[in-house]
Amino acid sequence: MPKGRPNTMNNYGVLLHELGLDEQLVTPLRERFLQPLTALLYPDCGGGWLDSHRAFVVKYAPGQDRELGCHYDNAELTLNVALGKAFTGGALYFGGLFQAPSALARPLEVEHVVGQGILHRGGQLHGARPLGTGERWNLVVWLRASAVRNRLCPMCCRKPDLVDDEGFGDGFTREEPPTVDVCALT
Repeated sequence: MPKGRPNTMNNYGVLLHELGLDEQLVTPLRERFLQPLTALLYPDCGGGWLDSHRAFVVKYAPGQDRELGCHYDNAELTLNVALGKAFTGGALYFGGLFQAPSALARPLEVEHVVGQGILHRGGQLHGARPLGTGERWNLVVWLRASAVRNRLCPMCCRKPDLVDDEGFGDGFTREEPPTVDVCALT
């Protein structure tokens, strides 16, 4: 069975598409539940136009990955759900957007509780404090909107130069998706 790394920062975990779970689990989750919510909460950063994702489970444990340094995600929005097991420590911390000066001057720390998820902008600086004891497994879904990223790559902040790829291809498309009428609450 193929075994890719979940991302460039985590060594332990699994990509859900390698298990055949994109079409049956993650795509319906994104389309039916997350997109209506993100359209209301994050209309200014593609919340209403989510059309792809990268989903993975990561593991934190003593002797393996115990923490995650400050970073931002290759996504317009990110859902991070604590799946389990029993653990201490490992709080998440959040700063401002990565383009903002002094974005981590006063980070907000949030305990990650098993069975609960945190939804945030992908460009928000964040990380995980060291795990104290036990194991923590997290479901992470990077939510992507080609209507946003086709204009500006969230990683290099330039207009993307597209190349052919399999699957969702980091959420970029060669053609603009059809326009969608939205209503933003003010």
